[in-house]
Amino acid sequence: MPSAPSPPPALSHFTEKIVARAQAAQRLAALPRPLVFTNGVFDVLHRGHATYLAAARALGASLVVGLNTDASARRLGKGPNRPLNNQEDRAVMMASMEAVSLVTWFDEDTPLALVDELRPDILVKGGDYDMRTLAETALVESYGGKALALAFVDGYSTTALVQKIRQAP
Repeated sequence: MPSAPSPPPALSHFTEKIVARAQAAQRLAALPRPLVFTNGVFDVLHRGHATYLAAARALGASLVVGLNTDASARRLGKGPNRPLNNQEDRAVMMASMEAVSLVTWFDEDTPLALVDELRPDILVKGGDYDMRTLAETALVESYGGKALALAFVDGYSTTALVQKIRQAP
């Protein structure tokens, strides 16, 4: 059986935004500053994610997204079948977003070590986080960066969407 043809280059250019963690810091050197960083599982992309990512990018010249690996995401307790999309698929979807400049992964429970490696100018999280309680906030502020909570987009969550799909007849 012949293999599926490769997508035309014009359709797959965004996958160049996906980098292994070991190469992330090197690739960041070529991105314009200020550099904004956010992280999450981003399992099933929805309007809330798109709005959040656009707002994050508007704070700087480049936006880097740290994705939880599948193992890290499972440890978050979102449910036994989560994430629904594997880390490679989630990275491709994230890289396809216009607002996103670079995508990489972290396997730890928090992105603290990744933030330390990348040293973004601005750290952002959704408005459902108390930035004062995050170790990443203290780290970013220790070298002169800023940590901000962006307004949470009410009515949109992957967990709610998954529940809605599972209840559909």
